[in-house]
Amino acid sequence: MRRFVTMILILALTGILLTGCGGKASQPGSQSTGDQKTSGKITLHLYGAGTLAVPFKQLDEAFQQKYPNITVQPQFGGSVKMVKQVTEMKQPADIVAVADYSVIPKYMFGENGQQKYTAWYVGFASNAITFVYTNKSKGQDQINNNNWYQVLAEKGVQIGRSNPDTDPSGYQTLQMLNLAEKYYQAPGLAEKILANASAANIRDTETELLSALAAGQIDYLAIYKSDARQHDLKYLDLPAQIDLSAPQYADTYQQVKVKTKNGDITGKPIVYAVTIPDNAPNAEWARKYVAFLLGPEGQGIMKKNGFGLLDKPYANDVAQVPAELQQLVSPWPRQ
Repeated sequence: MRRFVTMILILALTGILLTGCGGKASQPGSQSTGDQKTSGKITLHLYGAGTLAVPFKQLDEAFQQKYPNITVQPQFGGSVKMVKQVTEMKQPADIVAVADYSVIPKYMFGENGQQKYTAWYVGFASNAITFVYTNKSKGQDQINNNNWYQVLAEKGVQIGRSNPDTDPSGYQTLQMLNLAEKYYQAPGLAEKILANASAANIRDTETELLSALAAGQIDYLAIYKSDARQHDLKYLDLPAQIDLSAPQYADTYQQVKVKTKNGDITGKPIVYAVTIPDNAPNAEWARKYVAFLLGPEGQGIMKKNGFGLLDKPYANDVAQVPAELQQLVSPWPRQ
């Protein structure tokens, strides 16, 4: 009996010592490490096009309100640059959203010996390329939808744009100008306007130049129509035949091709796309996020921020899309 009591005392003393050294009894739902899986706290890492910053902030807030255990940690910039953060810099990513759907297969499908990161993407919104300006802009009192290319070519006009090597709007601006040259039958139109878009006024993503536009440091900025609406800026309402907004003009857009450091890029309708990398740390929650984006609330946020909506979000290959997302998408239209 004495030996039994002694053993009980020893075990009790051991427990006290462990507690004093930082140990504690296991409780349901508790954790002794920073592992977010055991705590229920999840951080979703999202890489997105710069023009998605405003709507996705609203989307993130709504998603986090619905799922309080989730924190969305976004990073925004030029779409090509953001994808390369995942494919070249090996940054962990749960969601990737770009301003040109073709960026995903080009860098993430594992072609030409590259590592494969995904086999699917879903188009979830459309947009249009335009030029925005303010009351400070040179020629703003005379510019209209018919003479805009003449005003932008005038001496002394300062034009901002994004880098076509890092950002879709950069090469889409070049495509739009080439289409405008054909549409208005104005040879040299693109060259004359680009002469006023010096290297000093080029950034990795065009949204970085909004402050320069507001300060009057530049007169016009090539950007998406959604940004014009979000920031209450004056903008040109360009014809659908040149602004890359309309799928029915896909054949027309394909007539232009621009050179970049990443190869030649043929014109196509602007469609934003999203995917989840195969190695996403939190794939299950990433799928919930994408479902939220593709659903009524997410699509409503996109529309409120000036983006065009597709008849139904469409996938390059429905069979490759995660099962829980397939009912939200349709096959990609043939062009």
